[in-house]
Amino acid sequence: EFSDRLKNWLQSSETLQPEVKNYVLNWIENGLKDWDITRDISWGVPIPLKEAKGKVLYGWFDNHLCYIASAVWHLSEKGIDGKSFWNSSKIYHFIGKDIVYHHYLFLPAMRMGVGEEYKLPEHMPVRGHLMLQGQKISKSRGWYISLNDFLKAFPADYLRFYCSSITPLAQSDVNFDWDEFHAKINNELVANVGNFIHRTLSFIFNRYERTVPAPDEYDKDDQEFLKKLKSVSSEVGVLIESNATDRALKLIMEFSSSCNRYFQLKKPWTQDAEKSTCIYLCANAVRTLLLVIYPYLPFAASELWRQVGLEGEAEVASWDSASAQRVSPGHKIEMAEIPFRKIEEAEMIRQKSLLGK
Repeated sequence: EFSDRLKNWLQSSETLQPEVKNYVLNWIENGLKDWDITRDISWGVPIPLKEAKGKVLYGWFDNHLCYIASAVWHLSEKGIDGKSFWNSSKIYHFIGKDIVYHHYLFLPAMRMGVGEEYKLPEHMPVRGHLMLQGQKISKSRGWYISLNDFLKAFPADYLRFYCSSITPLAQSDVNFDWDEFHAKINNELVANVGNFIHRTLSFIFNRYERTVPAPDEYDKDDQEFLKKLKSVSSEVGVLIESNATDRALKLIMEFSSSCNRYFQLKKPWTQDAEKSTCIYLCANAVRTLLLVIYPYLPFAASELWRQVGLEGEAEVASWDSASAQRVSPGHKIEMAEIPFRKIEEAEMIRQKSLLGK
């Protein structure tokens, strides 16, 4: 009964993944069948009907109801009308490739069946499975990484950064590799992002008595760098909003690299260099970098934001302000301690030795 409506919904959507849409549309073309929503198991929500005694709701039926019910309950606790909030928001469902049917067919049909009282999601990004060192994760074989053990050895931001960098908007499987993790943290996070922030702040601290200088006239290189600073947040924002978070992070890394190149090009440490404009722009680039990388490194970005003495808190700062020059001449900084440390080779040898035990 829902075939035509599901087909129209899928075909009219411009935000759902094309390859997933086409896959589900083929399934519809082959003919949909009724779907059983009860299970004969000991746990679950009981069916309140005499003829269904002993039966419970199938988990993927009441899960779809719970998405809304839990959100509405949470909002009502804050004095917010849940239905209005839901229907005026942009809804995302992040799912794995093994539950495409549940979210692309069962969920929309359920909401269509009650007149779309609660609107359908605009985005349902589908990802593949997570592999480990090229093999399926298996706790019984000891082929897994305990999250608790990981967090004892490395910051949570390291995991967020690495997984974000390797996970595309696609159904292809993703492989966690300790050697690649090692390289990305040391070569990208520490040597790129950490290096630029450290050299900028230490220069201000040591050469300008912790005070951001006023800029002089901008030359061609300054203008080019300012152009990148002004555009990066909108470019990154478009990619994040479209769920291409890996591509957004790559763009952030490219921006950080351009910051390092600009600093190197201007050579503010030399005797005859025009220093003040470079350092003023780099101070603002630090603020920009902390804001655009916050979704990936919330703990480190918040701590650096505080140490640099920026106004407010990073997590509530306006994204639209990221590319604005909000660090004024005369702003005082602290000597920030960069919260990124290099990972030693011995640590990787130890982590790999724990697999399969």
